[in-house]
Order: sequence, then structure tokens, then C-alpha cells
Amino acid sequence: MLRTDQMWYKVGGVVMALANQLNISPEMALGLFYRSKTCDDLHDPETELYTFSDNYIADEVIAELRGL
Repeated sequence: MLRTDQMWYKVGGVVMALANQLNISPEMALGLFYRSKTCDDLHDPETELYTFSDNYIADEVIAELRGL
């Protein structure tokens, strides 16, 4: 599991990737991310989602938003 400071860095990277992929502001991306199940999964040490790339996790959020 990531330390708290490492998790904040990871979340920042995911949010920026999400903002870039959706062409939205980082603030809007942060809101989308924190309301997603993917965010819950990222913070769940059993999923080990934190080991995946920021872009992969952003893709998971987008898939979730699209209902895939």
C-alpha cells in the first residue's frame, strides 16, 4: 500500500490524466474522480489498483462514466 503522501501524488497524476483525456479542468476531473467507484478501488489495498499507471486508472474512470 502507498503511504499517504504517495497516494496524494498518485491521485494528482490520475486527475491530470483524466483532465487531459476529457479536455476538462483539473478541478472538474477531481470531482469526477472522487465520485467514482474507481477512486474507492484505488484506496482499497486489496485491489492493488495503485500499481497501475495513471492513464490506465483514468481510462477506468472514463469507462465507468460511460457505463462500460
